[in-house]
Amino acid sequence: MVSKTKASRRGRLRGYARVSTEEQGTDPQLSELRAAGCQAIEQEHASGADENRPVLANLLKEIQPGDTLVVIRIDRLARSVSHLLRVIDQLEQKGAHFRSLRDPIDTGSPQGVFQLQVLGAVAQLERALISERTKAGIKSAREKGRISGNPGLRARDPKAIMVVASARRKGHMDRVLLDLDSWLPTVRDLRPMRSWGYVIRALNSKSEVQWTTEKLRRTVRRLAAEGIVDKSLLGRSPVRMSDAGEHLTKLVAGIAAAGPDLTLREIASQLESMEERSPNGSAHWNTSSVRNLLRQAARRGLGPKAISGEAFNV
Repeated sequence: MVSKTKASRRGRLRGYARVSTEEQGTDPQLSELRAAGCQAIEQEHASGADENRPVLANLLKEIQPGDTLVVIRIDRLARSVSHLLRVIDQLEQKGAHFRSLRDPIDTGSPQGVFQLQVLGAVAQLERALISERTKAGIKSAREKGRISGNPGLRARDPKAIMVVASARRKGHMDRVLLDLDSWLPTVRDLRPMRSWGYVIRALNSKSEVQWTTEKLRRTVRRLAAEGIVDKSLLGRSPVRMSDAGEHLTKLVAGIAAAGPDLTLREIASQLESMEERSPNGSAHWNTSSVRNLLRQAARRGLGPKAISGEAFNV
């Protein structure tokens, strides 16, 4: 133990000051840490309940053997006894020490090590008591026939399931009606000309409430049944070509127009030499994919009317 104390004296005192976002600045902590002889002090603004603190993590990573991590109080470092013990374990693995100025803990001294062992025993006892109380509560509930959860749902009772489902739907509709003005205008503007997926992306990009396709479609259907919205919103949206499909259609039409005598296979080979991906993402082109793109080009009036696919040989 004497050697550990000497090692700690040879190392640096590394201060750590933390305040939550609701508290004042770290100035009072800095003054106390400097008075204790800390050559370097790291400051962090974070909640005490948050174990993921980048400044502390970096400090634990950089600390050297013989150094001592110093705080003014334990609560500036750890959110619980178990958290404190994990931090100290990290320090011990690196040959470093820990000291709290206002608490009797200094792992560089025999008294501090003893106090730490007491804290470890308290933490272990606390975990054991919580586990014991939880198990006792569950056992008592089972003996009295009171198991958590809805008995009807556990028994798969259809009536109980219907009641719960109805309550959930009503709760959902109540929330929807309260927030109607924030999302319904977008749906009315876009449907049915745009797909449900397109509408979902438009809504979720500007709302904290995240919709799914099924939830939105079901909600609009319910509103239509209640006469709140027009049933036309539920109509089928026209098929829209993606940007990639638009590009390939125009490209194939251009190749065919430039080479009217080219076969489907020759067009496919040319697309492969250009390293263009087929509609299904493959580097290999089938003649059927070329034919389908030529037909799309003909329907959209891209290129000569003769570009219909049937005008080309395989």
